[in-house]
Amino acid sequence: MRAYHLYVPSGAITATLPLLVALHGALGNEKQFEWTSRFDGIAEANNFLVVYPDGVGTGPNGAVNRIWKGGSCCGVASRTDIDDVAFIAQLVVSLQQAYRIDPHCLFAAGHSNGGILAYRLACQISNVFAGIGFQWTSLEFAPCTPAQPVSLLHIHGTADQNIPIGGRVGQIGVSGVAFNPLLDGVHTIATADGCGTSPVDTTDAANADLSLSLWHSCSDGTAVEFIKVAGAPHAWMGHPPVPGGGSSTPYQGLDSSVAI
Repeated sequence: MRAYHLYVPSGAITATLPLLVALHGALGNEKQFEWTSRFDGIAEANNFLVVYPDGVGTGPNGAVNRIWKGGSCCGVASRTDIDDVAFIAQLVVSLQQAYRIDPHCLFAAGHSNGGILAYRLACQISNVFAGIGFQWTSLEFAPCTPAQPVSLLHIHGTADQNIPIGGRVGQIGVSGVAFNPLLDGVHTIATADGCGTSPVDTTDAANADLSLSLWHSCSDGTAVEFIKVAGAPHAWMGHPPVPGGGSSTPYQGLDSSVAI
């Protein structure tokens, strides 16, 4: 059974609002990612809706080990050929029928496997989403040919052992997937957006751990950015670790939720 949680800010009654679709990582769920990302507070402060859907899972009610099919990854979603793109598209339509949502301000964010699905959404339904943002992910869907330009923010740490920054099977990952190099996806979207051939590379003046690559001159006012974080592991940055353990200690020098 699929479920989702919707956070509605107090200003939603009279305003036309943006919508953020927040996609949990592999083996997570909507409640876990809501707690980990703390997008609710940002949504309240900035007046946008945020929805946390569940991937498919295993067990009697499909309620454990939830996961998304983002292409070649992952798990039961791939083995059973789940159409998660159609699921997310229908969820958006349902919310548009119930709330006043700005059709030009729909965004998707994801962690790990959730980011892999966000990449696929950009590839297949860029007419729906204006931009995607994620931490710890790779493009695992081909061919990726967005129908229109879509903005991208990719955050990744050099110490990630689940989805290594240069690609391959992660040392502590559970999927067994040999992931593509992280910059392959960034370059794919930058090319599709008609950005300049090379990014402008800088180091954050306030935090030397952050190496920034920004592609300029992209079509329709879009932007593509890659943030490499020295020494950061797989856990969602800037927030407490997942309750009950089982996760690396999050890097605290960058808040991924705020950045996205």
